[in-house]
Amino acid sequence: MFRYIVRRLLQMVLTFFGATFVVYALTFSFVDDPYQALVGERPLSSSQRAALDARYHLDDPFLTQYWHYVRNLLTGDFGESLTGRSIGAMLADAWLVTVRLSLLAVVIAAVIAVGAGVLSGIRRGGAFDTVTLVLTLAVLAMPIVVLAPLAQLVFGIQLGWFPVTATRDAGLHELLLPALVLGSLVVATELRVTRTAVAENLRADYVRTARAKGLAPRRVIGVHVLRNSLIPVITLIGVDIGALMSGAIVTEGVFNIPGVGFNLFRAIRTEDGPLVVGFVSVLVIVFLVINLIVDLLYAALDPRIRYE
Repeated sequence: MFRYIVRRLLQMVLTFFGATFVVYALTFSFVDDPYQALVGERPLSSSQRAALDARYHLDDPFLTQYWHYVRNLLTGDFGESLTGRSIGAMLADAWLVTVRLSLLAVVIAAVIAVGAGVLSGIRRGGAFDTVTLVLTLAVLAMPIVVLAPLAQLVFGIQLGWFPVTATRDAGLHELLLPALVLGSLVVATELRVTRTAVAENLRADYVRTARAKGLAPRRVIGVHVLRNSLIPVITLIGVDIGALMSGAIVTEGVFNIPGVGFNLFRAIRTEDGPLVVGFVSVLVIVFLVINLIVDLLYAALDPRIRYE
């Protein structure tokens, strides 16, 4: 186990530097004129432009720029955005909001997906299974850019069940509707994977043996079938946590939530390269750490899995 963790950590280091290099290259290759995009129509003198280039090392060769960024990153310094604000401080404020929103969305999606998926797998071909399949198709066919404003209009404005927007210090009630919208991105996939895994495990030899020994159906399903069926679901949930953090751009924009997605979209729109790279670098770390945790959970769910 220890050797496996060390090997994975070394792979994570290589993946992190490779991913940040690609993101850095793509970000600053497609930036046309970030300063002019920042100041709008106001003229920017050549001396001001030169001072900004020297401050953000944009007058250096590309590899030198990336070296400055990595050197600062390794010391915990994310630098400054083009607006002069500390990226680290912006990350601290935005991540607290997005983590709460994403974790709430993951919990809601996992409870609905696992519960409905187990029932669909047990009653495969029945009325409940058919209804869930139709609903998941409808959710998969509806993009988030349509679902988010529609949910805000119906449940926030017309019915008044939820607040229309959420603040930085939003509580459970304010984040519930955005979390439901965000969780809809993954609940359909998780439900279908759970249904398929449960249906396959119900036909396995160990289930027939457990039933032949006289074990109660609740124990067969809850202990044996569910434990083996959760392995692919755990993989999806682990990936979905990182995906929801990075994919909350539309949801946070519609509900005016000052989180990672909201700030990342604003940075892309204003061509704020340092801010984009800083936020994406943290997202890469989140993806890598979550995938490592998911791999380690496999051994806890299936005793046949060993890391040598």
